[in-house]
Amino acid sequence: MRATFTHSMDVMLFSGSDFTLKLLNWFDEHSAALPWRGADAYRVWLSEVMLQQTQIATVIPYYERFTAAYPTVEALAAAPLDDVLKLWEGLGYYSRARHLHHTAQAVAAMGGFPQTVEGLMQLKGIGRYTAGAIASIAFGVRAPVLDGNVTRVLARLYDINDDVTQRSTQARLWSLAESLVPAERAGDYNQALMQLGQLVCVPVSPRCAECPVQAHCRAHANGTQSQRPVKPHKGATPHYDVAAGLIRDAAGRLLIAQRKADGLLGGLWEFPGGKQEPNETLPQTLQRELREELAIEVEVGELFGVVRHAFTHFKITLHAFECRYLGPTPPYDAPQAIDCQQWAWVTEAELDRYAFGKADRQIIAALQARRGMLL
Repeated sequence: MRATFTHSMDVMLFSGSDFTLKLLNWFDEHSAALPWRGADAYRVWLSEVMLQQTQIATVIPYYERFTAAYPTVEALAAAPLDDVLKLWEGLGYYSRARHLHHTAQAVAAMGGFPQTVEGLMQLKGIGRYTAGAIASIAFGVRAPVLDGNVTRVLARLYDINDDVTQRSTQARLWSLAESLVPAERAGDYNQALMQLGQLVCVPVSPRCAECPVQAHCRAHANGTQSQRPVKPHKGATPHYDVAAGLIRDAAGRLLIAQRKADGLLGGLWEFPGGKQEPNETLPQTLQRELREELAIEVEVGELFGVVRHAFTHFKITLHAFECRYLGPTPPYDAPQAIDCQQWAWVTEAELDRYAFGKADRQIIAALQARRGMLL
């Protein structure tokens, strides 16, 4: 029977050991040359927000464009949200961009970032992990971090056979993470632990032979490293069919709508439409959604294109139809922003001025390709 280790025994395992020294020595030798290394609190915060659910290679060009456009938190605070969303376009998880803008305004108003975990966690979009990262890296505070990489490293170091998504296991992991942070070089230590998970203690086939702290790893000693961390089995991902309209007026302009700020892809623009309901054809879906969203009538024409896209918890197949605008639903004399933030008539060339989600951008790319072939 596997021994059950208490929190106190977990902590005792590493007390007085050379675990921290080995990890920091490895980090000093193998530290990745990332553009936010050694940066101030603003840039550490920006990088940490961008890195949530996103790979480093994807983040770097966005980070560089963002810091070029907004070199200070005051510059970001002063920017229009639409401009921030446009610069964020393609990075996904757009609530991050909205929170980023809101928090920049709050930080600018208070004259700088709080230097404590508790103070940082009062800011929108900053949870315990991000607060710990900013506090330790930018201000040298002895604060733990626990992201996916650190969770995996700790689950293997301590050979934790409990579901790491459970609240009790999370509490244990936070306790372990906090117990290991050294008084000196807390930021470097946290970055080293995260980098260990990124480069060595990877999800599949961990590179144990390259691990600087292999001697401290219980899972490696027990041969269970490929079974850690323990997570629940994922069920089937829901799928939805969605109809969208390429709605043109007599001048050939397209009607686009801006999503409400507090919803999925909030603040982004889209070709209006929505999810298919049972016993509806896709053209019927589109006509119903356009009445509900904009109070307009259209004649649904040919299918222009189909795009498949996966979100975090569901997938969609987007069917884009060419549509002719028939006019507003009486008693209105123009489209109404009923289930959207605002609407606009734009030319195809003007679409590039607006921030769209990935699926709609693929439709735009197909429109631009067709326009190029016709020129």
